[in-house]
Amino acid sequence: MSSVLPRSQLAPSPAPPAPAGSKGAAPVATGEPLIRLRRVTKVYGSGSAAFQALRGVDLDIDAGEFVAIMGPSGSGKSTAMNILGCLDTPTTGAYEFRGVAVQNLTRDQRARLRRRWLGFVFQGFNLLARTSALENVELPLLYRGVPGEQRHAAARQALALVGLAGWETHTPAELSGGQQQRVAIARAIVSEPAVLLADEPTGNLDTARSREIMELLRDLNERNQITVLMVTHEAEMASYARRIVHFVDGVVDSDVVQRSAGGRS
Repeated sequence: MSSVLPRSQLAPSPAPPAPAGSKGAAPVATGEPLIRLRRVTKVYGSGSAAFQALRGVDLDIDAGEFVAIMGPSGSGKSTAMNILGCLDTPTTGAYEFRGVAVQNLTRDQRARLRRRWLGFVFQGFNLLARTSALENVELPLLYRGVPGEQRHAAARQALALVGLAGWETHTPAELSGGQQQRVAIARAIVSEPAVLLADEPTGNLDTARSREIMELLRDLNERNQITVLMVTHEAEMASYARRIVHFVDGVVDSDVVQRSAGGRS
């Protein structure tokens, strides 16, 4: 998405922050997986009340992939997504993002990695109710201190990319559910993230609107080379991905690359 505000204007660092005490800049892409999980576990609680949500997950994700993460309730898929999104940390094991050991970063460093490299889309649209579509999309740039003229231009371009050119002044109440999710996606991509994490992005939409959102995510993945990681429980929505990772009881039960995606060969 080269037309949107250049990354260099959003954050001066060329790569995720290096762990405290490390020497030199964080590594750049070298042909290694964009994301790597090794023997990752996650335990909530302690003693007799302890619950092991992840039981030793190994997972590699390359830049530019579209991966659907599926599994029954309690399978660990949402826990894995939270760890991938730097919203949680493993109890044991390693999470590397572009070669950086994320589990060794401080809370502030993980927050900077999140802001700089990741975009989030949720089942709930999480839009500010009395704020225009343009202003909602601008929010990530506003928090970073990007000047107003640049914010406006970047937000307009992001809205155009999701098919909402001309809808900039509309509030969420004036938009359909599908349009609201498009605004949420525009907000997630306005800062040009390397990875878009979508948690049940079609969960509040009807079938027709769900398909529109999935086609949009696929288009962003293919045309703009945004890596998409999506949690879903719907097989039809997962069919739009090129790869489906299925979790069962806290481990990866299957990992399948599809020969066709979303009904296309």
